[in-house]
Amino acid sequence: MDNYKSSVEERLTKYVQVDTEADPNSKSFPSSEKQKNLARILVKELQELGVNDAEMDEYGYVFGTLTNNTGKELPVICFCAHMDTAPDCSGSNVKPIVHRNYNGEPIILPDDKTQVITTERHPYLKEKIGDDIITASGLTLLGADDKAGIAIIMDLVQHLQNNPEIPHPTIRILFTPDEEVGRGVDHLDMNKLNADFGYTLDGGKLGSLEDESFSADAVTVTINGIPTHPGYAKNKMVNALKVGADFIASLPKDEWSPETTEKREGFVHPVAFNGGMEQVKIEFIIRDHDTSKLKEHEDRLHQILKDTLSNYPKLEYQFEIKEQYRNMKDVIKTVPFVTDYAIEAMKKVGIEPKVDLIRGGTDGSRLSFMGMPCPNIFTGEMAIHSKHEYVSVQDMEKATKTLVELVQIWANHKK
Repeated sequence: MDNYKSSVEERLTKYVQVDTEADPNSKSFPSSEKQKNLARILVKELQELGVNDAEMDEYGYVFGTLTNNTGKELPVICFCAHMDTAPDCSGSNVKPIVHRNYNGEPIILPDDKTQVITTERHPYLKEKIGDDIITASGLTLLGADDKAGIAIIMDLVQHLQNNPEIPHPTIRILFTPDEEVGRGVDHLDMNKLNADFGYTLDGGKLGSLEDESFSADAVTVTINGIPTHPGYAKNKMVNALKVGADFIASLPKDEWSPETTEKREGFVHPVAFNGGMEQVKIEFIIRDHDTSKLKEHEDRLHQILKDTLSNYPKLEYQFEIKEQYRNMKDVIKTVPFVTDYAIEAMKKVGIEPKVDLIRGGTDGSRLSFMGMPCPNIFTGEMAIHSKHEYVSVQDMEKATKTLVELVQIWANHKK
């Protein structure tokens, strides 16, 4: 790649200025119409790069194709990244700042000088001394999650189009909306995508390769109180808010939660509490790498609810479970070469691969079960969903180089 001319910095700093914050309370798809503003930009840029079939569909998905140039019959490979940013922190009016040749000193963000990024708080940053670090200005997240992934895929397209002698299979490009609110592939037409294997570009540290995710369910608990006029409520009223609070207070304090678990430990996590005296709805996310344990967690939660309500014998409740996604390892382990090829590509670039699991999920979790096994490759995005979010330009460039090697490895795939 002696003639590689990186565009990742220019692309990322452009893309993050387009507000694509997802809205978890919206019923539309995409959840925020403004996500399509970035989609339109990406379609135009792909077309300018010679991807003539680049398009956005009615749901905001962006598609494009680089055609197999080997003359051999090969699997179709998809590279995927998501356009939306997390609602945890504002994504409006992002001002990207490039800190050249980072020297290891605290980075004081200029628009809110109380926001200071340090190597003590962010140990990975210590490894990036000498790199060019991109941050926001202190009032917003950066949006490298996952616009770094988009910039890397676009950089790959640019390099392959400028160097047609590089052998590669048919490559399908996919940019999705609403990953951050768990709906990223809800309306994806897999027949239209028409890819055999894929990779999301949505990982963190240099060399990270994730082919195992949580399995995930959602639980909604509805508690119906007994409302009466508060002036005449003695021995009549049962306040659903108080019952719900009692239920939440009954959850374990030293285990079984995100703040008390790590590695392969699962958890139950209340994420929303809404309602009033008459009725409350409490929403939970249930997570474990072992899919069979989800039912154990749900049964335990249900029993805690019933134990709580035993003190309120007249109350009615609902306990509703909804499947969200499953551990992609269950699919990827049947085609281990998909991970092996990514490991080989990283080694060719001089990167030490770090195969790990995700304490979360990506679009790849669901895509794997929709027929396209889909591990997750690093981008360098760090401290995501926060005002301290940052990314190394050099990490992004190494991700592009990894993809260039990866497509050449796939070009030698034997069915």
